[in-house]
Amino acid sequence: MPSASRSPRPARPPPGVPSSAGPGGGNASRCGWGTEPHGPAERAAVGAVLTLLPLLTVAGNGLVVAAVCCVKKLRQPANYLIVSLALADLSVAVAVMPFVSVTDLIGGRWVFGRLFCNVFIALDVTCCTASILTLCLISIDRYLGITRPLTYPVRQNGQCMARMILCVWLLSASLTLPPLFGWAQNVNDDKVCLISQDFGYTIYSTAVAFYIPLSVMLFMYYRIYKAAKRSAAKHHFVGFPRADEPGGEIAANGRLQGRQESEECTHFSRLIKHERKNISIFKREQKAATTLGIIVGAFTVCWLPFFILSTARPFICGTACSCIPLWVERTCLWLGYANSLINPFIYAFFNRDLRTTYRNLLQCRYRNINRKLSAAGMHEALRLAERPELVLRNSDSSRKKSHDS
Repeated sequence: MPSASRSPRPARPPPGVPSSAGPGGGNASRCGWGTEPHGPAERAAVGAVLTLLPLLTVAGNGLVVAAVCCVKKLRQPANYLIVSLALADLSVAVAVMPFVSVTDLIGGRWVFGRLFCNVFIALDVTCCTASILTLCLISIDRYLGITRPLTYPVRQNGQCMARMILCVWLLSASLTLPPLFGWAQNVNDDKVCLISQDFGYTIYSTAVAFYIPLSVMLFMYYRIYKAAKRSAAKHHFVGFPRADEPGGEIAANGRLQGRQESEECTHFSRLIKHERKNISIFKREQKAATTLGIIVGAFTVCWLPFFILSTARPFICGTACSCIPLWVERTCLWLGYANSLINPFIYAFFNRDLRTTYRNLLQCRYRNINRKLSAAGMHEALRLAERPELVLRNSDSSRKKSHDS
């Protein structure tokens, strides 16, 4: 419910001046006295930052959508969630951030009218909640894909994944219904646009939009981390047969017998295949744990201050208005919006195919992107096949690091 901070810092009206309560009664505000606008220098600095953030968010998330839509290799059900996340973050940048930027630049006063206030709050809550719930769904998807690769077919079923995404967006939109149908009225007049501060609605909306998804994401990260630890202990990574081992004994005359040499080659081939499978599982679990850990960490740092403030505000200030300093509210709000900016860069950092596609799209090299990705994947596979000692050496170092930790 990001729109919970969508209000100016209240100021007491001069003596003898009536409050701004309107005929609507339930949704009018007694705190319509806005703050003074910024000075010229301050307004220029704030305006530059508030303009750059939406533009970068549009660019980053637009690249994600373009990459998945244009590259055949990336058009797989597992990436549908990333596209849904990018669309949610893109919607925040296009439909929400510009109006918040204008409101902040003129000192926190809402100038877009009462009717659009309700529409704006609905868009803000829906898009931000969809982004958060999609992150939660991604964590569940990663966990099930790692721990149940054979019994979790949703990752390969586009229709099932689409239904899951539809449920996320419907649940996000449902949070906007109570203020529109009388449970809890938004604080809405010509100077203030603030989501309902009703105690029950505040607890309900913040729990669904943040606290429950955060708990699920932390639990999924813990389970993936534990799975990676168990994998490191379970998979026994061995090395090449040495001369002092039974498999490496050499005949006294310096020649291996033909039959023994054939058996050794067969055994070594099976060994390399088994090692490669174990290492693939181990690396996949380690990568999932690292990626999800960074996602959860960034998400928590960005949104936790805002939702703590939003939950506590009605109990501190009452339900009629906000008594929190405007700069505190805006700092927490824009910190939350920054999560929409960093999400595409987190995924690009850990996904080689996305990085390659980003680079080609930014350099306007649209042709043969699929062929380049296939060639890069084949090159990596051949590199490991031609130099198996790298696989073994990497596995030993990974096992040692896991054991030390």
